[in-house]
Amino acid sequence: MHTHFMDKLRNYDVSFSGLKTGKYQFKFEIDKEFFQLFDTEQEFTNPKITADVLLDKHSTFLEFEIKVNGTAQLVCDITNEDFDHPIENQIKVLVKFGEEYDDSEEDVITIPMSDHAFNIAQLIYENVVLSIPMKKVSPNVKNEDLEILEKFSPKEAEEEEKSDPRWDALKNLKNKN
Repeated sequence: MHTHFMDKLRNYDVSFSGLKTGKYQFKFEIDKEFFQLFDTEQEFTNPKITADVLLDKHSTFLEFEIKVNGTAQLVCDITNEDFDHPIENQIKVLVKFGEEYDDSEEDVITIPMSDHAFNIAQLIYENVVLSIPMKKVSPNVKNEDLEILEKFSPKEAEEEEKSDPRWDALKNLKNKN
């Protein structure tokens, strides 16, 4: 089981050892099989996502830019209906070489000198998960449903920020009618 898992994960290895310095592009299609590599419960279904990976290879380090683009299906918090949510995000990571693997630094990952490839699965995964909103609200939900939700949702800690400009804009729209 585990070797099979490792093989699958290896599909997301970007092999850099034979590459000359310069820029390279890789494309990965991300679907539900990809997310099955991760043990966590997903908050979405039916992901149709492309990950574009740009590798800029320097002589002593690597720069990765990973962009995800596509859609995933979420369940609306209010109506419980499924809706497609756009997934769009990008991250940049510097990969340098050291004694052992270390990702404690922000935006910098150190990998062992002996590595010939860098696995980007985790980064793609985080990129997608970051695009999933905390409040899942279908575009079909009406403003008044949202107001009901707002009434019942716990108040934010920052009480002084009474009004959110986006809500004000929505309210103004409603008052015009």
